[in-house]
Amino acid sequence: MENRRYNRVLIKLSGAAVAGSKEFGFDSDALEHLTREVLSVANLGVEVAVVIGGGNIFRGNVADNWGIERAEADNIGVMGTVLNSLMLRSVLKARSAYEIRVLSAFEMNSIAEPYIRLRALHHLEKGYLLILAGGTGQPYVSTDYPAVQRALELRCDAILVAKHGVNGIFTADPKLEPAARCYETISYEDVVANNLKVMDQAALLLARDYHLPLHIFDIDSSGTMEKILLGHNVGTYVAPHTTTRIL
Repeated sequence: MENRRYNRVLIKLSGAAVAGSKEFGFDSDALEHLTREVLSVANLGVEVAVVIGGGNIFRGNVADNWGIERAEADNIGVMGTVLNSLMLRSVLKARSAYEIRVLSAFEMNSIAEPYIRLRALHHLEKGYLLILAGGTGQPYVSTDYPAVQRALELRCDAILVAKHGVNGIFTADPKLEPAARCYETISYEDVVANNLKVMDQAALLLARDYHLPLHIFDIDSSGTMEKILLGHNVGTYVAPHTTTRIL
């Protein structure tokens, strides 16, 4: 389509978005909603890769309560991303005719392909939808960092950062400060200077250094990703040297 904003994007989903209203596990309505949203992007002719978190399976506070060391906890969490990737692939496949591949940073050939950058690029060029599981394959890294890393490796034009229940970046935590206002656009420089909690700081700095645009929005609203791809700044748009504007 001539009026689409980007040709190739990476969608970053949280594990919480899969759980929906539940604290843990899977919610069928949430999975159906995520499937519709991802397919709405693909149906515009945009090449799509997805990175999904594992917080609905295992969270850091559980590890703290049980005294599990960080490296072990991260390995468990990474396996949660594989479960979520397989679940999302299954629903996407059931609801569309697209070829959908799960590529994992961990070698598990019976259920997913190994992540190989050139293979992933080839899949995207053929119109396949990709779900990238297993983080970087190493502990001490949140799923934010591999989302940015994979987006850069796969030459994506932007990252769509889908939040659960938060529609963008605010001047303060809107749950604690009712008067907090949402940024419509903001530069990386202002995000860092104001210590705004967008994503893992290492991931944010990596995106900044390589001038990769981010769109932060609430995944719970229908049609948001399609609107972004058609040129609307829903939620907050983050990019280098962008004029900062508050809604």
